[in-house]
Amino acid sequence: ALKQNYLPKLVSGEWTGTMNLTEPDAGSDLAAIKARATPEGDHYRITGQKIFITWGDHQMTENIVHLVLARLPDAPAGVKGISLFIVPKFLLDEQGNPAQLNDVSCVSLEHKLGIHGSPTCVMSFGDNGGAVGYIVGEPHQGLSYMFTMMNHARQSVGLQGVAISERSYQLAVQYAKDRLQGTRKDGSRFPIIEFPDVRRMLMQMKASIEAMRGLAYVAAAETDRVHSATDTSQAKHHQDRVDLLTPIVKGWITEVAQELTYLGVQVHGGMGFIEETGAAQHYRDARILTIYEGTTGIQALDLVGRKTLMNKGTVLSALLDEIAQVQQELAASSALQNESRALDTALTAAHEALQWLLDNAEKDASVAGSISVNFMMMMGYVCGGWVMGQSALKAQALLNAGQGDSAFLHSKLITSAFYCDHLLPRATGLLAVIKAGSQSVMSLPNDQF
Repeated sequence: ALKQNYLPKLVSGEWTGTMNLTEPDAGSDLAAIKARATPEGDHYRITGQKIFITWGDHQMTENIVHLVLARLPDAPAGVKGISLFIVPKFLLDEQGNPAQLNDVSCVSLEHKLGIHGSPTCVMSFGDNGGAVGYIVGEPHQGLSYMFTMMNHARQSVGLQGVAISERSYQLAVQYAKDRLQGTRKDGSRFPIIEFPDVRRMLMQMKASIEAMRGLAYVAAAETDRVHSATDTSQAKHHQDRVDLLTPIVKGWITEVAQELTYLGVQVHGGMGFIEETGAAQHYRDARILTIYEGTTGIQALDLVGRKTLMNKGTVLSALLDEIAQVQQELAASSALQNESRALDTALTAAHEALQWLLDNAEKDASVAGSISVNFMMMMGYVCGGWVMGQSALKAQALLNAGQGDSAFLHSKLITSAFYCDHLLPRATGLLAVIKAGSQSVMSLPNDQF
């Protein structure tokens, strides 16, 4: 009945929906949720407050369907005691149309660093007796249901990192081509895109975005492959790959987006700091991406803990073996020896980091948390090298066959070479940080910070 009443209009966009997880005292620690759901006939009365609710209220659609995490009176403690409820802005009449206003309201808008075009709300449920809500699925299973959406959202936020970085890059390229700054000996002026350092920044943006976009597509394709698998073992293989790539897509891509939108401002120079150029907006808007749907630290802990240590590194090892096959293909191409060597070096570092983690995580409880972000970033750069290696192989094959747009294909080879020269070596540097372990991270007494 809930599906019939709510899904068609959510899917069509006639109604919009929200996810209500976070509370003032319960950010990433959802075990601390205080919102309550009291049974009353065929529904529940929901009371509590949620924060950071994107588009929590508006007048653009006839109804808003809030999905709310709350506790039943007999709920066990912790995350195992959380249930999921539908709480519509307007209750439905017998024909399924919005009718009576529910006891749910936006009590304030949050003032944010960026994304001003996407308001987030403090939502209050039950100020006048309790909002009517309907339980979704089984009691106490709400967190697992919400994570169905959460993991999808994490890949989507990674894609936002690609999108904002791309827009920042397009703006920077246009400015670099238009801005006359240097003067030749003959007195003529030339655009700043001819300066090597400006080209370095633009190349870093272009090559990174290609790697980011490629990895986002790879992860999305694995989701499709889960659904099209012909047997359970094949489905499990693809689901394991989705689970492994999701924190990398979300964590690595959004962290790189911080650097790229920073470079977008830097290419503009002083004009980048002026709001009218638009460069600063991308820098601000990208900042939320490393926080949305679980911070970078949470993504990294997920990768290190659930996706690596829990299966003793087998899933990650399988991915590294697949990347090694691309490295061998690069080694077989006389034109791609530089890419082959760079990927081989990065892969060696990744294998060493994985083994170091497996060897040391049980000895020191602080190791996983201390190295997790650097471990995730390393795997992101290696996966980016994998994607760019495949891009170079495809471009070279088409050039050899005399097919395709040669200028476009040559540009793919150049961006792949730049990635291998300037970005893939970061994996080796991250290995040294990872192997430093937790000692200097954890040694300083709290009162010395």
